[in-house]
Amino acid sequence: MNKWLSICIVSLTIYGCKKDIKIADTDAYSYDPTPYVLNLPQGFGWKQFPIPANNPLTIAGVELGEKLFHEKLLSANNTQSCATCHNPEFAYSDFGNQFSKGITGEVGNRNAPALFNLPWADLYNQTGHRYFWDGGKGDLEQQAIGPIINPIEMASDLKDVVRKLQAHSEYPGLFKRAFGSDSITSSKIAMALAQFERTLISSNSPFDKAERRERQRTQSEYRGMLLFNSEGGGDCFHCHGNLSSPYFTNFMFHNTGLDESIKDSGLYRITGNPADIGKFKTPSLRNLVFTAPYMHDGRFKTIEEVIEFYNSGAKFSPTLDPNISKHVAEGGLNLTTQEKEDLLNFLISLSDSTFIKKQK
Repeated sequence: MNKWLSICIVSLTIYGCKKDIKIADTDAYSYDPTPYVLNLPQGFGWKQFPIPANNPLTIAGVELGEKLFHEKLLSANNTQSCATCHNPEFAYSDFGNQFSKGITGEVGNRNAPALFNLPWADLYNQTGHRYFWDGGKGDLEQQAIGPIINPIEMASDLKDVVRKLQAHSEYPGLFKRAFGSDSITSSKIAMALAQFERTLISSNSPFDKAERRERQRTQSEYRGMLLFNSEGGGDCFHCHGNLSSPYFTNFMFHNTGLDESIKDSGLYRITGNPADIGKFKTPSLRNLVFTAPYMHDGRFKTIEEVIEFYNSGAKFSPTLDPNISKHVAEGGLNLTTQEKEDLLNFLISLSDSTFIKKQK
């Protein structure tokens, strides 16, 4: 046999074996506990959010979580992933859709929230009701499983999800690399997804650049910032944090006066406390440009509509937040046209295009 032909045959044989090992043999994947180092941005790192001792961030765990986030096998009919309703290119929101469609085409009754800067809720919200609009889950691991088993979302049985992933050519090895064993469990799925979600940090908006003295605010942005942080102006800071907070949410729950007759009970569904009727999680005001529509039920299509609602449209109900009810009694915020424009420009300055580009 020609010498060079022999070499080629041997080479192809070796390459074929390596390819088979990579795909099917989990022995090719060694456990890799290399930590994932979070580079927390200026203004964020002075209070690190807690990370569960049993689920530390590792490079392998985060990479697995990101792959699972985009994995359609998590849905009952293999047609949807987490990213279907939480699109990375829109700050992990379902941009433009009031309600998202599940695998059967059925729609929910709440807008898919954007996903970023989530785990600081574990630091600043000590109630145990932290995730989802109604605070139905207390940590990111529990939250990650919720949409997978929700009957009008991904509608899966966790045993079926585990079975599909265990039979996959690649996942057993990836779980071995991340957790030290190729035995896949629903708990490990949740842990990997939660690790990935803890790394979604948005911190490079025009507002942040101005804070770092990398740009100057426009005069309109500056006036809007003062309105945001003034009780006599927009009075936004009570729920969305004062300007020393980089999150633009207090991670808590409020009734903001959307309705007089409350159809969706919000936090009350979880706590059973009548004082919680109509209370929903305060969303971050970051990335509003990428995350329309707005409110828990996606009723407002534009930021201008949201501003006008607080300016003149809030409704009284027994659990209305006191910081809003005082303005309802006065007929609203009574902002001028210029003040509304200034507040809008400030809110737009909180949108982080760098975060969006990272996800593409």
